[in-house]
Amino acid sequence: MLIYKIFRADEWAHLQANGASDGAPIDVTDGFVHFSSAEQAAETAAKHFAGVEDLVLLACDAAAMGHDLKWEVSRGGAEFPHLYRQIQITDVVWSRPLPFDGQYHSFPEEMV
Repeated sequence: MLIYKIFRADEWAHLQANGASDGAPIDVTDGFVHFSSAEQAAETAAKHFAGVEDLVLLACDAAAMGHDLKWEVSRGGAEFPHLYRQIQITDVVWSRPLPFDGQYHSFPEEMV
């Protein structure tokens, strides 16, 4: 199963350059890396990245993260995947730009 992380361009560049990252500032503050399921990703983008351009969507293999990944109740009572270690470049299965059309972010078709 794939889970998704939305990064700003500089956060993605940091992960690529260093091979690992503590995530975005909110991840550092909360003590874990926030992810979304395919069904949750658009709402996450709208809530936390409204109007933000130059985003990158990372697809990561949830099973490969093992016991470091926990599904925990968050927004609206839904369970969200939280990674309790750094995200590593080897976690990333694929990455895609997440274009913003002035109103919404456009997610890739392969998220199904």
